[in-house]
Amino acid sequence: MSKESGDKLTLVQLLPNMLTITAIVAGLTAIRFGLQGNYELAVQLILLAAILDGLDGRLARALGSDSKMGAELDSLADFLNFGVAPGMLLYVWALDDTRQLGWLAVLVYAVCAVTRLARFNVARKAENGSAENAYFMGIPSPAGAILVMLPMYASFAFDSEQILPDVLLSIYIAVIGFLMIGRFPVWSFKTTRISQRRVKVFLVAFAAVGAAIAIYTWVALVVLSLIYISAVIWMLPSSRRALAKDRET
Repeated sequence: MSKESGDKLTLVQLLPNMLTITAIVAGLTAIRFGLQGNYELAVQLILLAAILDGLDGRLARALGSDSKMGAELDSLADFLNFGVAPGMLLYVWALDDTRQLGWLAVLVYAVCAVTRLARFNVARKAENGSAENAYFMGIPSPAGAILVMLPMYASFAFDSEQILPDVLLSIYIAVIGFLMIGRFPVWSFKTTRISQRRVKVFLVAFAAVGAAIAIYTWVALVVLSLIYISAVIWMLPSSRRALAKDRET
């Protein structure tokens, strides 16, 4: 996300690009560990890539080092980390025996992910990089990747080889893919504002969630995934009304 000019850049200004490259390395390494059967570490690497994805763009804008090349690099990283790696991981974890059905679900998920990213890029260019929108159209790809691995979290949390049968797991993967290209508004956490009087409460809650993830990793991820799904469903009516109001003004 470095500026495309002849000026020299400091290492600090290159940090967003470095984070993006680190996320790509994490995604590729997740695929490698998945093929080797180290599924828990593979999932953790994809989650790390999601965290880095949430940091690189904002850091680039804060440093004034965002660029077209950086945006394209970030988009390619998103497809690898959230469109390819999770599906491949689920396939080698549970769907290898299903052959055609499992692979079809993975392909549907990957195609939906790349379609969602392409649509996002077109919308971003049309807006000329203006202020961030309050709503996504469909579930964003990092959230899709986190949600699609929910059966793995549950399996790790309850020491079960596989929570869902192969057919249901394949359907679940495809459904998450379709949710990423859905035409329904999803509230963006990036535009959330916290009032000063609630900052302390927010920080305490954030610390509690972080501690829960560190101590009870898989159970916490199951709970957070279910909370996210419930929040999207619960806020859908109000999100539709707010989006319609924004378009009228």
